[in-house]
Amino acid sequence: MSEASSPSGLLVIDKPEGLTSMDVCRRVRARLRRGGAPKGVKVGHGGTLDPLATGVLVVMVGKATKLCDRVMAGEKRYLADVDLSAFSATDDREGEREEVSVSQAPSRDDVAAACARFVGEFMQTPPAYSAIKVEGRRAYRVARGGGTPELPPRPVVVHAIDVVSYRWPHAMLDVRCAKGVYIRSLARDLGRALGTGGMLAGLRRTGVGAYAIEQAVALDDLPEALTQQHLLDPVRDRPS
Repeated sequence: MSEASSPSGLLVIDKPEGLTSMDVCRRVRARLRRGGAPKGVKVGHGGTLDPLATGVLVVMVGKATKLCDRVMAGEKRYLADVDLSAFSATDDREGEREEVSVSQAPSRDDVAAACARFVGEFMQTPPAYSAIKVEGRRAYRVARGGGTPELPPRPVVVHAIDVVSYRWPHAMLDVRCAKGVYIRSLARDLGRALGTGGMLAGLRRTGVGAYAIEQAVALDDLPEALTQQHLLDPVRDRPS
């Protein structure tokens, strides 16, 4: 296959738990190679999902990798399971739990009122265990080495937070936000606002821009040999 006929387009993947976003890209690249794509075919993704997170991961192939900024410019949507009984160093269940004693559990109305404080534009401090660079090093590498990375707050925008269900200590939240919001940080800060713990017990991304979980394909359901016919055209196939 010549460079001119190298595959180009999108895949909307339902990322499974346990894989990094780059793991998914590597598996897609291997299937493209089995489908005849050149060795150097470009494969990238729009918006990193942590290994413990699942859901929509837009994978871009070939010339479509140049559309990353356009894909990520749209609204993100998440279903977040927030555990209010503990904190963790990683702000999710990957880190060791730090149990928090609560004399009285907040009501659903209390949780909804606290969530409302994080709707709009506000300053958010990223998680210590994140890929943000601190003096040339990834913050998570500094943290894993025993250091405390200094991550300044930065402006983020959350469009809406709805409490889908609540049974102490778990609050299931439907979050709609712009690029750059850390849902782990949101869980942590929600707990602080309530005077409880706050960490992610689970996270599923249900939408990225125009692409929703309903059109996502499980990684194991992809053909073993991917070709151009299996890729979405970013213009023609873009959902309305």
